[in-house]
Amino acid sequence: METNVNALNLSVGPLSVSVEHVIVVAALLVAAGVGRYAGRSQRSNIDDVLLSMVLVAALTARIVFVALWFDQYRAQPWTMLDIRDGGFNGWAGLGAGIVYLAVCAWRRAPLRKSLALGALAGVLVWGAITGVLGMTGRPTLPTVALTTMAGAPTTLASMTGKPIVVNLWASWCPPCLREMPVLAAAQQQEKGINFVFVNQGEHAATAARYLDAAPFTLDHVWLDPGATLGRVISSMGLPMTLFYDATGHLVDTHLGALSTASLASKLMLLRPGN
Repeated sequence: METNVNALNLSVGPLSVSVEHVIVVAALLVAAGVGRYAGRSQRSNIDDVLLSMVLVAALTARIVFVALWFDQYRAQPWTMLDIRDGGFNGWAGLGAGIVYLAVCAWRRAPLRKSLALGALAGVLVWGAITGVLGMTGRPTLPTVALTTMAGAPTTLASMTGKPIVVNLWASWCPPCLREMPVLAAAQQQEKGINFVFVNQGEHAATAARYLDAAPFTLDHVWLDPGATLGRVISSMGLPMTLFYDATGHLVDTHLGALSTASLASKLMLLRPGN
């Protein structure tokens, strides 16, 4: 089984998981372990508290995100429940988690030491791993040889000068097809951002058949028959969307289908001043 790690994802065999999620899980496991060890004399266990904290934080993060981007959900309100779009407000979730831990520590005196040491250990692990990754610098546009639908050679570097959204997709991928209308609409509206759609592992005829039948139009559809781009960024999952600033430095990523709201929140990071 091959394992590959970079600043975007952790790929284990055919699975691809966001490194950010892996860091959070690692921090929680360390927090639980340290908290259990610290409370061993009193046989106190903070696992249930940590689990409840995660649920409270995730729910709060989702509610705040939906509230901030409610206009994007208004047309299809049921999509508020679809957390697969990755729409969470991290700061709101962090604040809710801290408040929840504080309340638990106040109400359950025997757990105070375990909670304090466990939380401190988790924060230190999260900060250390995030800091190490941050010291490596932001990744830049991959130098992968691609071709246009007409067969002309091209590279992602040809799009620098404006912020760039690079979407990796394939016609056999249901989540790719579900998000494609959202990206197509954004490409028509956001003239200050370059959108590039890089087909992974398919021939031009296969991609063309899908695009010809689609009820939308895409510009800058490029081909990567060997799926080289996916391997270079260590992402085995599709769809994968990468967000670069005008200088070609990575700003954010998204693994899975984007909703109108989650895409809008990512595009905001590409605007001047953010």
